Amino acid sequence: MNAVVSKEIRLVSRPVGMPTLENFELAEVTMPDLAEGQILLCNRWLTVDPYMRGRMYDTKSYVPPFQIGEALQGGAIGEVVESRNDAFPTGTFVNHMDGWREYAITDGAMLQKVDPDLAPLQTYLGAMGMPGLTAYGGLLTIGQPKEGETVFVSAASGAVGQLVCQIAKLKGCRVVGSAGGKEKCDWLTEVAGIDAAVDYKACANQEELQAAVAAVCPDGIDIYFENVGGDHLITALNLANPWARFPMCGTISSYNAMEKPDGIWNLFNVIGKRIRMEGFISFDYIGMAEDFTRDMSGWIKSGDIKLKEDVIEGVENTPQAFLNLFTGGNFGKMLVKLD
Repeated sequence: MNAVVSKEIRLVSRPVGMPTLENFELAEVTMPDLAEGQILLCNRWLTVDPYMRGRMYDTKSYVPPFQIGEALQGGAIGEVVESRNDAFPTGTFVNHMDGWREYAITDGAMLQKVDPDLAPLQTYLGAMGMPGLTAYGGLLTIGQPKEGETVFVSAASGAVGQLVCQIAKLKGCRVVGSAGGKEKCDWLTEVAGIDAAVDYKACANQEELQAAVAAVCPDGIDIYFENVGGDHLITALNLANPWARFPMCGTISSYNAMEKPDGIWNLFNVIGKRIRMEGFISFDYIGMAEDFTRDMSGWIKSGDIKLKEDVIEGVENTPQAFLNLFTGGNFGKMLVKLD
């Protein structure tokens, strides 16, 4: 096979506060010949996700930090275009973590084969992938929704939030979501089919946000699926019913904070209301993968779950796609499509 030149995105400096395009660079590398047992992947789809911001800090976490001068990593759907590994013949599609680049070489470890006949390829980075399992596992395991309960979801039009909303509706709950702007709120009520949506951008402060949420949650909140933190968490704690459950997925409002945000002043509600508040990551629910794949693929095929995707083309535009996550510039699951 002729030499393959691959474009990739590297981290050249650690962001301070909000990341900028200057923190990244586009580079080209020539892929080496394959050794025995290796495969060459041509990436078709890349994903950018909020958790990647944490890997740009040089701090210890549940995944190691990105390294300066090296290509970043992230979820990707790749096609095997050359193989010296019998387990992955040419033409196989796989889900893997060598994203932010056009081509990748791997020995096949940590690859997950995906079936394009079961669901569209890009959904394995969204509803059929990590965001989907996050929504499914967090809501059903920690939230434990019961018919007739009220579920409040922050960042409800995002990759995880839109799925939480729709799964909760399928479980017979009354669902209220928070999103930024009329377009997103209209999609949630008119397409995703939730009961009410609150435009947090129309609220000047936490008190206005709480009043808006309270108006559409007259019976309080039984489950709060946390994606944002800050004013949303304060609001949910104040409106929570006794024995409420809070799956704690993320706090994107503080990811780029220059200083530690002020403490949540009303955490005493956790005690008085006996609220179950539990953090989690998608890896916690790998044991649910079979049930998740069956249910989610079925819901997508039946139309019970609608998907909103935001697609940018070209590996060189991956940094901009990532930045859009923190400015409200995306609507739905943020994806990069490669030619």
